[in-house]
Amino acid sequence: MNGVHDLGGFHGFGKVEPEADEPPFHAPWEGRVLGLQRALLYTRAWNLDRFRDAQERLPAQVYLSVSYYHRWLLAVLRGAVETGLVGADELEAGHALRPGPAVQRTLKQSAVGAAFMRPAFGRPPPRAARFKPGDRVRTRNTHPSGHTRLPRYARDKVGTVESIHGCHVYPDVAATGQGEDPQWLYAVVFRGPDLWGEGSDPTLTVSIDAFEPYLEPT
Repeated sequence: MNGVHDLGGFHGFGKVEPEADEPPFHAPWEGRVLGLQRALLYTRAWNLDRFRDAQERLPAQVYLSVSYYHRWLLAVLRGAVETGLVGADELEAGHALRPGPAVQRTLKQSAVGAAFMRPAFGRPPPRAARFKPGDRVRTRNTHPSGHTRLPRYARDKVGTVESIHGCHVYPDVAATGQGEDPQWLYAVVFRGPDLWGEGSDPTLTVSIDAFEPYLEPT
């Protein structure tokens, strides 16, 4: 998506300043948001890519003005409504107004540990890999309206395949709730000047994980 979240290479946002001794949560409600997100994912009515897409669809002024877990909360609420787990009227009322829908799984205390383990995304390959390590490739100059894992700064750029990670769930499709469409995933390395022009550091390299549909041979 060409959204405000895709800030790689953007100027004007200042230096990232790590917080010394940063706690996992700055307030108790943030931990509750994490629990809500895990509980929603555990139902299998939603997935991680749909969660990311829900955040990316926030208005720019909201995305940039709220905190990390506030964005999570807004995404969780959107996901709960869009998957039919709750109604917008129930959120407004602050309590259930009707029986909840059936779900594949309901998170219980005994399964909390499993809910915090990310599932495997590797899948059997539907076809042979198109590229191999050492191949020169160009990323597609694509500007999708939905979720994608191809950063904006790395589109229409030439790089070299470093390695193959195997075949994985394709996020661009998984984010729509229309299946997994497994695709080959590659580590692709780019020279700094190839990404940001000849004035950038010639010793700098950047590696990204790129799915096969993002790439074409040079």
